[in-house]
Amino acid sequence: MDTENPVPQGAPSDAVISSPTPPATNVFIGEHGLRSGWRLLIYIVLVIGLGAGISIAVRHFLGPRPAGFATPQIAALQEAISFGLVFGVAWVMSRIEHRSAGVYGLPLSDAFGKKFWLGFLFGLAEVSLLIGLISAFGGYSFGSLALQGSEIVKWGLIHMVLFIFVGFFEEFLFRGYMQYTLADGIGFWPAGIILSIVFGAAHLLNPGEGWVGAAGVVLVALLFVFTLRRTGNLWYAVGLHASFDWGESFLYSVPDSGTVLQGHLSNAVLPLTPKWLTGGTVGPEGSVFCFLTMGLQFLAVMWLFPKKHAGGGSSV
Repeated sequence: MDTENPVPQGAPSDAVISSPTPPATNVFIGEHGLRSGWRLLIYIVLVIGLGAGISIAVRHFLGPRPAGFATPQIAALQEAISFGLVFGVAWVMSRIEHRSAGVYGLPLSDAFGKKFWLGFLFGLAEVSLLIGLISAFGGYSFGSLALQGSEIVKWGLIHMVLFIFVGFFEEFLFRGYMQYTLADGIGFWPAGIILSIVFGAAHLLNPGEGWVGAAGVVLVALLFVFTLRRTGNLWYAVGLHASFDWGESFLYSVPDSGTVLQGHLSNAVLPLTPKWLTGGTVGPEGSVFCFLTMGLQFLAVMWLFPKKHAGGGSSV
């Protein structure tokens, strides 16, 4: 009797047991279904198409966007809608792919938990160190208060809501579904590097942004990719992203990627020169000290989330 392929009890004696036929593969379909490149293309097309439709609808009902910078309240609404769009399309893709949307980086089990608040704390620590170094070399002065009393709380909360949504949108757009899907095709770090470069290039569209600032943004993006690898999701990165931007725009009242928003805390002074020190029109993220503080952030993440080896979990 064939012990490797026994004939099932009750089957004819001449029955042949064959191995399962492997699924057919081609340029569209791989061993595990639709190939990652096509899934990514579908996602991008849906995001762009739906985003254009939303923009047309908003202009139709609310009129054209006024010239100049948006108020923090309008910016917060825009970021919330943008996040809803990129996450909503990812949720649709998760139904198609038969997996939980949480695998794309924002599992509900970790929502606003320890990882988020650790990221928030270290983001605030980093921007404070960065401003402190610039100030020590004569490149920053806090100035007089621009807000008083309850206005401080009001605008502080408005900016906080805005930058939490900025963190959600930018982290999920570049390190959520697209990172997960592209990594499925070419590997985690190749995907992270490509998307980090795209992230930096996108910041060149911001007013006042420059090449040094964009290079700093690429480094920041790689840090966020590293936090994703070490923590397993995006909650730490969202907290860090939100608090760093909040510290720049509200607490220290300096340009954030070239933009100064209404409702900042003080009449801070950040000279345009020397650019290597202050970052010029870009703001502190264009300073050489930003590269130093980012390096310290890598060390902090390595300390907070040690690498796990075989038998103890995932590894970097």
